[in-house]
Amino acid sequence: MSHPDASPRPATAVDPNAVDQAFTRHSPYGTHAEPTYSGALSFLRRRYTKDLDGVDVAVVGVPFDLATTNRPGTRLGPRAIRAASASLAWCAPYAWGFDPCERLHVIDWGDVAFDHGRPERVPDALRDAFRAFADAGVTALALGGDHFITYPILQALHAIHGPLSLIHFDAHSDTWEDRDARIDHGTMFWHAAKLGLVDPAHSIQIGMRTLNPEDHGFRVLDARWLHAHGVDACIAEIRARVGDRRCYVSFDIDFLDPAFAPGTGTPVVGGFSTHHALQLIRGLGGLHIVGMDVVEVSPPFDHAEITALAGASIAQELLAAHASRFPERP
Repeated sequence: MSHPDASPRPATAVDPNAVDQAFTRHSPYGTHAEPTYSGALSFLRRRYTKDLDGVDVAVVGVPFDLATTNRPGTRLGPRAIRAASASLAWCAPYAWGFDPCERLHVIDWGDVAFDHGRPERVPDALRDAFRAFADAGVTALALGGDHFITYPILQALHAIHGPLSLIHFDAHSDTWEDRDARIDHGTMFWHAAKLGLVDPAHSIQIGMRTLNPEDHGFRVLDARWLHAHGVDACIAEIRARVGDRRCYVSFDIDFLDPAFAPGTGTPVVGGFSTHHALQLIRGLGGLHIVGMDVVEVSPPFDHAEITALAGASIAQELLAAHASRFPERP
């Protein structure tokens, strides 16, 4: 007589590969439902892998927050954004009419490794990591981390593409003048412009509501402008400024008003809703995006994970904006 445990599995048994898709998915393409309350928390349940063969987009965490000027905590941002993305991973973003994960081979590469005891080496570690993605023809979507991380990423991309157009959403300009080689999350775009990593004449900054009397050649649409003229006018300005040039999209979560994103290091009132943010990202469809990031999510100051969810949603929309240039797979 056979042991009861040796009997065949009932036809209604759940396939164990239906969960933990970060490790068990059969195909890198497509979107499949998985319980949002369980499983491995990769970004949008994409496969965790370091293998870049055939990959279009690598989602990369950068748990760094040593360049902040106020509250820390963004080193925990990548983990929180991944966890929040579980509630988005069961279906495609609704406003695009296609699934970006059907058009693109997207992986979660994990986090960049660096020695927290040698902070002076962090920029080199980030630059080397993102240069490897660029060399492999893989577009990276970085999850920060404080906003300084964008600077070594731009250095890596500049080595491949030359000067880029920057599309920058933020409450701060991040172009305050600084000393050479100093690390700060409010000065790195001054360095980037000074060194020719980005071309200010074809770059645009949106949502600023802190004082910087110098624009350093960037087109600055501050919060007053955006509130007065609206989303459609802003999208038109972005597209006119950037054209068909290679561009980098950097989204600081404090672009959002603190009512929509309390979990950040330098919140500024008078900002924008998540609805406004998603509309603006959707207006980037068709642009030649070669890199993108969502930064400054600080979970210790979040409430009910609303900032992390905003970050995950914006990152998903950025994937769709990038995917809009790619044809549907046969």
